[in-house]
Amino acid sequence: MAIQDKILPKKGTHWRTIAVFFIACLIGLGLFMAKESEVVSYLGDNPQTCVNCHVMTPVYNSWMHSSHREVANCNACHVPHDNIVNKYYFKAKDGSYHASVFTMRAEPDVIKMKEASQRVVQANCIRCHVQQVTQIKYDGWIEDHRENRTNRQCWSCHVEIPHGKKQGISTIKYNLAPIPTDQAESVVPEWLQKEIDSK
Repeated sequence: MAIQDKILPKKGTHWRTIAVFFIACLIGLGLFMAKESEVVSYLGDNPQTCVNCHVMTPVYNSWMHSSHREVANCNACHVPHDNIVNKYYFKAKDGSYHASVFTMRAEPDVIKMKEASQRVVQANCIRCHVQQVTQIKYDGWIEDHRENRTNRQCWSCHVEIPHGKKQGISTIKYNLAPIPTDQAESVVPEWLQKEIDSK
């Protein structure tokens, strides 16, 4: 007996036609939603993908004006880097949660990291800044630095890195979304382009 015969009603019945129709509708709706939500863009590392959800605009803009912009994208900090399977599993799990929250319009005013995300970000801070974390010259400057250098959350001291202190959905009206990367025309004013070309 074929697997479709186990799942679907018997051949030749009216119910089999209805079942096939609804299964096709569900598949079509799923493909449509995947296209509209630009699911494939989440497989890459482009930071502008995060702004597919308008709620992330202030977070993206604060990162754009930080020193981290030159050396780290969103995935450099917010996904694990121990192996590729864990990276994409975490992205899928975290992304599914975010998508469900944003779809239901249940996002909080200020987005805070869950415990699993905090562990990932902490590990990535240490991964990139291991030299600064382990230097003994800080022992005399920062109280308990030797004992807490890898146990303390980095953002307990470095609060505004890289996202600044103005966070939350209420700041969106003052934030502009980034210019799409696939824009064909230049956004640089003509007069400025002439000045750039002349130098």
